[in-house]
Amino acid sequence: MTSYPKYRGRNEAAKRGLARNAPIVVRPRPGQPTQGLLVWCGTVFPCALGRGGIRAIKREGDGATPLCRMRLIDGWFRHGRLANLRSGLALRRIGPRDGWCDAPGDRNYNRAVTLPYPASCESMERNDRLYDCCIVLDYNIAPRKRGMGSAIFFHIASDGFRPTEGCVAITPRVMARMLPHLSPRTVIVVSR
Repeated sequence: MTSYPKYRGRNEAAKRGLARNAPIVVRPRPGQPTQGLLVWCGTVFPCALGRGGIRAIKREGDGATPLCRMRLIDGWFRHGRLANLRSGLALRRIGPRDGWCDAPGDRNYNRAVTLPYPASCESMERNDRLYDCCIVLDYNIAPRKRGMGSAIFFHIASDGFRPTEGCVAITPRVMARMLPHLSPRTVIVVSR
């Protein structure tokens, strides 16, 4: 007779590795379209969403979080800013020349670039803590469609969960808790 391990709750599941690659489901918070509820391994966490809410058709500059399923690719971190950096994702340290192109007409649209860069882009080394840990999502990566949105990340939220430019953002504490269980097979499902 086959014996199956008994489920002992969320903490036990995480210890045994059952949380690895568990989907991350994000829904808007009722009455607050720029904030969300992130469900992971049976636990609900608050999160920030884009200033444009959740939209099925995303455009560059609309500030919306895309309504879709996105795989986690890899990530960036700021040295000494997060308690835990163990992860199944490849993480690289952000430097002063790291940027991300958001110019739809540029050949490197929605890609990492080296600063200074001639087209519009943002610096990954921000003055705030938002990119202390920044996970790249596969939204509009392959294939890339010009003007359909760029720099959709899973990153650290600002105080009060102020709206993002289209990303999903959580507290540093929740990021540190989730990070060891994330891998390129993990998906974020944004729904309504």
